[in-house]
Amino acid sequence: MQPRTQRQKQILDYISSFIERHGYEPSYAQIARHFGVSSKATIAKHIAALERRGLLLRHHEDGAFGIEVNVEEVPSGAICEVPLLGRIAAGEPIDAVSDAESISVPRFLLGRVRPERVYALRVKGDSMIDEHICDGDIALIENRTEARDGEIVVALIEGTRATLKRLFRFGAMVELRPANSQLQPMRLPASQVSVQGIFRGLLRPSA
Repeated sequence: MQPRTQRQKQILDYISSFIERHGYEPSYAQIARHFGVSSKATIAKHIAALERRGLLLRHHEDGAFGIEVNVEEVPSGAICEVPLLGRIAAGEPIDAVSDAESISVPRFLLGRVRPERVYALRVKGDSMIDEHICDGDIALIENRTEARDGEIVVALIEGTRATLKRLFRFGAMVELRPANSQLQPMRLPASQVSVQGIFRGLLRPSA
C-alpha cells in the first residue's frame, strides 16, 4: 500500500531516511521543522494516516513510532557484527581507549554503509542529549576521515582525546558543537582536530 498524498509520501521518506541515518525515529517537532510546518498536530495527523495504511507502526506506550519493515525486504544477513572499540565522550574529550570486543547490530541501522566500514563506541556524557544520544548508548560510526559541515563526527583532538560532536569549519578553525543548550561549543585550530568517523546510528542497551 502506498501513501495517499504527496505530503504523506514526503513524510514517510523523511522518517525512513532519518532512521537509516541516525538509527532512531525523529520527533514530531523535528519533522515539523524539516517541512516548515508550525503545528505538530498537523504532523500527527499525517502520521496517523500513515499508520492506518500500515506504513508506520507506532509504539503507543511513549508516542514514538517506527517503520514497519516487510519481511520480504529484510536480507538474510539482517544481523551483522561490528567491533566495539571502546568509549567516546559526549561531553569533555576523553582519552581514546580500545577494547577487544564485537557486538551484533541490525543491518538496516547501517543504511548503505558496508558493515566492514563500521565500528561502535560506547557513549559517555550527555553533551549530545538533544540528538537523543545518551550516556551509555552505543554509537555506530562509519570509518571515514572526511566530513561535511554539520555532520556528527568522532573528532580526535591533538591525536589523543576523542569526542562526539557536530563539526563546523570556520577558515583555519574548527568548531565542535554539542547538542545540549547548557554547553558551549569548542573552537580549535583545524590542525589540532582530525575526523576519525561519521555517526551513522545508535543502539540503546536494554535496561
